[in-house]
Amino acid sequence: MSGEKSAFEGIGFGYRPRAPYASDPARSRGRFYPERESETRTPFQRDRDRIIHSNAFRRLKHKTQVFVAHEGDHYRTRLTHSIEVAQIARALARALRGDEDLAEAVALVHDFGHTPFGHTGEDTLAECMKEFGGFDHNSQALRVVTKLERRYAEFDGLNLTWETLEGLVKHNGPLVDAAGKGLKGPVARSVLDFNELFDLHLSEFSGLEAQCAAIADDIAYNAHDIDDGLRSGLLSLEALGEVGLPAAILTEVRSLYPALDPVRTGHELVRRQITRMVEDVIVTAQERLTETKPASADEVRRAGRPMVVFSAGMAAQETELKAFLYRNLYRNPTVMAVRAQADDVLRDLFARYMADPGEMPEGWRGLLSGAADMVRARHVADFLAGMTDTYALKEHRRLFDHTPDLG
Repeated sequence: MSGEKSAFEGIGFGYRPRAPYASDPARSRGRFYPERESETRTPFQRDRDRIIHSNAFRRLKHKTQVFVAHEGDHYRTRLTHSIEVAQIARALARALRGDEDLAEAVALVHDFGHTPFGHTGEDTLAECMKEFGGFDHNSQALRVVTKLERRYAEFDGLNLTWETLEGLVKHNGPLVDAAGKGLKGPVARSVLDFNELFDLHLSEFSGLEAQCAAIADDIAYNAHDIDDGLRSGLLSLEALGEVGLPAAILTEVRSLYPALDPVRTGHELVRRQITRMVEDVIVTAQERLTETKPASADEVRRAGRPMVVFSAGMAAQETELKAFLYRNLYRNPTVMAVRAQADDVLRDLFARYMADPGEMPEGWRGLLSGAADMVRARHVADFLAGMTDTYALKEHRRLFDHTPDLG
């Protein structure tokens, strides 16, 4: 194609002026499997499109966030959560003059490794896999996008760019120190194995856009879990009025709208909380960028601290709010009762598939003939982690005499 005039020359790519420290799609570190680049999309736009068109993305529609989907049509699922995270991530990247498409891609893919039934499923699979290399949703997401999605003629996975993969793997910051020792315990074997083939620089922070996606995750669930908690009746405006950040916002709302009904008061609280947290991050990130003066995306990665963070005051308020939600929502007896039932469902399925892989669908059982327990367990975990809530319950009903209602 060199020297040939493209039919698409001069089209718009949605580019806006980027800061020197932004990730430049024209200088992406590329993909594990080399591909000819698109003439109509940047590499990061292409990543986003591949993520949206994947099976794993569609399955998020029926995966629990906090409340099991059949408990109500308006509760968040992993899919709606991911879309909300992406919207906030784009807003942050835009304000900080980063690449919005990369921030969106990382946000949309960040929960691909989540199991059915929310964190209950992850805890259950981690326990079941304790003797077989463990399980966590971040490393599972990497397996999904590099191995388990099978859509393309020339490779397994989605073959995402280096920048999107590093943002996915380092969602919670660097994984190892300079000597390669895990910062929060052992690093998943699947991450280390892939990293040997495609070095994601596990001791560095991720780029600015991935940092936007990571903090957008916190902002989104801190807000929408309040919304869902109020809708369920497990949280109340009175109780939230005792917690620093929502209390200050509720005082503001009631001063402006003294006759506002409780439902609209709750919505005002949630939207104002998102705005307040987003604006705090923008101001704090600008201060850090001004202090650090990174001249490239790599200088952001090597800065020794994240650029996109809450201020000290907002971080303290966010910690207080998380503790409140943990006590009053995530560990509420009603939620815990459903968690216990979901735990039973996944334990039953894991044990059955381990004992008889023939119970799995054709595309899965045929790969386990004569496989060692370690290989079999990882294969079963891959299958279970990919399930939606509804499919897990359907499989349990097929295999067992009694399946809990989970509600």
